[in-house]
Amino acid sequence: MILVFGGNGQLGRELFRAAAERHVALRTLTHTEADIADAAAVAAPLERWTPDLIVNAAAYTNVDGAENHEAEARRGNELGPAVLAAACATADIPLIHISTDYVFDGSKDGAYRESDPVHPINAYGRSKAAGEDAVRCALDRHVILRTAWLYSEFGRNFLKTIVRLAQTRDELRIVADQYGSPTSARELAEAILHIAPRLIAEPLLSGTYHFTADGATTWHGFADCIVAAAAPISGRNPRVTSIATADYPTPARRPANSRLDCSRFKQTFGLTPRPWREAVQATTRALVAAPQLAEHHVA
Repeated sequence: MILVFGGNGQLGRELFRAAAERHVALRTLTHTEADIADAAAVAAPLERWTPDLIVNAAAYTNVDGAENHEAEARRGNELGPAVLAAACATADIPLIHISTDYVFDGSKDGAYRESDPVHPINAYGRSKAAGEDAVRCALDRHVILRTAWLYSEFGRNFLKTIVRLAQTRDELRIVADQYGSPTSARELAEAILHIAPRLIAEPLLSGTYHFTADGATTWHGFADCIVAAAAPISGRNPRVTSIATADYPTPARRPANSRLDCSRFKQTFGLTPRPWREAVQATTRALVAAPQLAEHHVA
């Protein structure tokens, strides 16, 4: 059985849905049910259900908010993973911990490999990098899975924001000088379920891996794809105008390059993600055609 912490977020909900379709035994726990920074709250479900694998999909994800609330970000992204990894070590249970492209500074020319040194440029990235270190120090049987630009029909994310804004605005001004790979939380959930049996059976697979959709684009390209996919259903087709990062200042700096090299994941687990555009189009169409399915699930 797989136990998921952070069950009310994008990935947690997609893991629950994908596991049900695959008939995989999986339980999810929300933050209210189990705060991963609380050792007693973590120990209780491990003792009750004795899972074969744990997935940490819980995190503090407000990138801009972390600039003024770094202690809160550290609690969710560093202390929580440390507590969870220690509990896994005591129970001899492998852990999949979800991390981010934001552990890198974005200055590299090309996609980041797992062996590249981390150098976060914002508080959120620092907290996630510290969380990775905490997991590595506490638990041998771990997989740290870095992903990027996550979206889904659930929660708050860029894709849902663009769909909403496109309903009322005639122009969307979107940053076009930051590069990354829009990644479906559903694709990530399916990848986790794909690799889970091997992680349970093969401790030597422990380590850090990158998993994103195939290919890369800018936030502008991401938005343009969303608008184009939604237009035939919504009847709305606003202009998507390119702007520079400097034209859209935010409290937290963002990496200019968030591309991740996923070749190690592909070679190890024999799974190649589909192109980013295909998954964006599919999620957008599902969301626009049945928006009520997602509006009741805000993480």
